[in-house]
Amino acid sequence: MIARRGVLALAGGTLAAGLVARKPRAAESFPGPESLRKLAQPVAHPTLGFTLADGSRRTLADYAGKALVVNFWATWCAPCVAEMPALAALARTGAAEGILVLPVSLDRGGAPAVEKFYQNHRLVDLPVLLDPKSAAMQVLGLQGVPQTLIIGRDGTERARSAGPVAWDRPDVLAVIRALVG
Repeated sequence: MIARRGVLALAGGTLAAGLVARKPRAAESFPGPESLRKLAQPVAHPTLGFTLADGSRRTLADYAGKALVVNFWATWCAPCVAEMPALAALARTGAAEGILVLPVSLDRGGAPAVEKFYQNHRLVDLPVLLDPKSAAMQVLGLQGVPQTLIIGRDGTERARSAGPVAWDRPDVLAVIRALVG
């Protein structure tokens, strides 16, 4: 016979395991444009940088004149994984308008880890960008992933979002268009 205390401990452990092991929400259930927090004053981050898959360095200044959606993510982050197809869709639709999606991976495994992830998830419209030491996030004071910055064509940060967003929704694209100028 199992003691009442044992049953409660087993039930609590099962519940906790279920919460930890649950699947990420589908991207369509993520918030839309309401999750983009507009900055009162645009802020420039021209020296904010990351590494490309070939090892070369880039900064935001290298993308002058482009509107940017800079997403900090990791392959081990369930909400990040769930929102990546929506980011890829935004990359496809936004490219024609000069809106670039820059997904910056914090994975310590470098380009091979991100390339394998893209291949496994059939993501072809996203570049491999790396910041394995989270240096950019530290400079920005960001904690946790996913985190996203919306950078206007003038090179200034206009808005940011903490947490996943349904990037492929038309209303999200409309807000990004309005923000980036």
